[in-house]
Amino acid sequence: MKSFYLFIFSLFITITTFSQEIKKDTLSILNQFDKVYRKSSSYQEYKVIRKITFQNLKNNVVNTIEGIDKELISKNKKNKILKDSIQSINKNLIALESDLSLINIEKNSIYFFGLEIEKSSYKIIIMSTIILLIIMLSYFIYQFKSSYRITSLAKENLLEVENELAIYKKKSLEREQKLRRQLQDEVNKQRGV
Repeated sequence: MKSFYLFIFSLFITITTFSQEIKKDTLSILNQFDKVYRKSSSYQEYKVIRKITFQNLKNNVVNTIEGIDKELISKNKKNKILKDSIQSINKNLIALESDLSLINIEKNSIYFFGLEIEKSSYKIIIMSTIILLIIMLSYFIYQFKSSYRITSLAKENLLEVENELAIYKKKSLEREQKLRRQLQDEVNKQRGV
């Protein structure tokens, strides 16, 4: 008996919910039960219901249950479609997340001489290369200036030596000419004697 009341109560709740969706001018199942109960006659402790009224109530309840079943089947199909859609979306989301992680890895890396390295490592390599080139340039500039100074000093020494040589040649030429004159004078003296 309790299960019957439980069935009636659950039927009442579902029918009430379903009947709210049906037109407002039709009576709900609960109202139909109440109407049948009111119109039924009493015999001792029992209620006597007309067969036609019971049959109408039965048909209404069956129609309502069938409508609920159809709606439940429709909603289950929609739920299945939604679940499939959610699974598809989740698969797409997983694929997009993996693509995003690959893109982030590619974004944070650079191909350098055919090797994929992180941007931070690339920056360190480039900065150390630049610093090394600056140091080498400074060294070569220093070496050039040092060589230039040595070359300039050597040129100055060469000019001095050339000037001294020119002066020496000039003096030796003058001495040679002087000696020749003296020699000529001596030769002339010896002939004239």
